Amino acid sequence: MDDSNSDSLRAASPSLKLALRRARIEAAEQNQAFADLREAEVARLQALEDAIEPVIDQVPAEVEMFEPGILHGERPRLFIDMIGFVEMGHDRRVYRLMQDTRHGRVQIAESERIDTMTAAIANYIARRLIERERALASDWRSDASAPSETDVRARARALAAGVDRPANDETGPLAAAAKTAPAPGWRWGDALWSASAFLLLLLGSMTLWALIALAVFGFWGAGARTFWTAHFGAPPF
Repeated sequence: MDDSNSDSLRAASPSLKLALRRARIEAAEQNQAFADLREAEVARLQALEDAIEPVIDQVPAEVEMFEPGILHGERPRLFIDMIGFVEMGHDRRVYRLMQDTRHGRVQIAESERIDTMTAAIANYIARRLIERERALASDWRSDASAPSETDVRARARALAAGVDRPANDETGPLAAAAKTAPAPGWRWGDALWSASAFLLLLLGSMTLWALIALAVFGFWGAGARTFWTAHFGAPPF
């Protein structure tokens, strides 16, 4: 009776070896399913990359900011440029065109159709080209409005000579006066001011030392002399 009960209990107890085997099989199936999903994502992104190739070919040759390529990772992405990319949605069927901005990541377009996403990417590239043209035009205007080093030096010479003239005026009597004007020399007013400042500084220093001497003698007469006499004998002065 006891032997039959022990056999039945042994047969009913779970087996760790069988549980580990089932867990490995389930993990392998999950990994395979995840790998299949990633392969499907990459395949859809590659199809989109082939579809936008004619659009990229129309970009001017001097513009090198658009180089599409798929970045393989936990979330595969098709990068259009440094800040724009396409990734798949959570269902692995919807394309999402994203852009990184100074205010965070924004979504520009979303669709399941490749032709719709191709049009959205074409519009994105066109906007980026317009932004580039505006940036180049702004840089050109700022460089054109900035004075040259020669103009700055000529303006400095004119101001040093006491003559106000346009910075780009390199001819005429004003330019000649600015170039030939002597350097300002020593003036009597400057000498008088320097001597006065030195006398004031000297008198201030003498007054300060006199006040310090008076304070020391006052402290000595107030009680320090008595303390010295009581502990050390007659003071030296």
